[in-house]
Amino acid sequence: MYYFRRIFGVVVVTVSNVVLICKIVKMILPIYLYGQPVLRKATDEIEPGDFDLKQLVADMQETLTAAEGCGLAAPQIGKSIRLFIVDGSDLAEDFPECAGLKKTFVNPEIIEESEETVSYPEGCLSLPGISENVVRPRTITIRYQDEDFNEHTDTYTDFAARIILHEYDHLEAHVFTDRISPIRKQFVKGKLTNIAKGKTSARYRTKH
Repeated sequence: MYYFRRIFGVVVVTVSNVVLICKIVKMILPIYLYGQPVLRKATDEIEPGDFDLKQLVADMQETLTAAEGCGLAAPQIGKSIRLFIVDGSDLAEDFPECAGLKKTFVNPEIIEESEETVSYPEGCLSLPGISENVVRPRTITIRYQDEDFNEHTDTYTDFAARIILHEYDHLEAHVFTDRISPIRKQFVKGKLTNIAKGKTSARYRTKH
């Protein structure tokens, strides 16, 4: 007889009353698409001990890698909590400010934004097939905690700031199309309706 369970991200297998510790198991989670109510909900702060944070972050990283994205927020996997991850390291050749940008942001708060703004196309894993120019501050300062709840305050510029602001919007119940011009909103209205109705496809796991 045997059974297994997962404790703090580690699979614990019991075989004939002998406990075997196995490696951490990561899961590829479905990404919630536009129209799912969780994308429009307020998010709650995370407290130490609420749940296995490191396992959730590992699962989100695995999900982000599988989807070939550069950022993923908790609402996009169905959780209304203040957490997002970013990984812009593969973009460093085109955007040097993204070198080494692979981080977890817990309970983040944007505390400063530059007056200077930049317009650049954005897409989103929750809105497959849509890309629109979005105006955002060029530089931001953000206060946040890491996976061990150590506090940090960092400043980011250009595309690194854009990735972070995009994910931060998800924690504020926004998606990037909320920030485009009224004319462009009319242009993408039909596409958004189709996504909400499940009339879309993506190369990664999704939840309509």
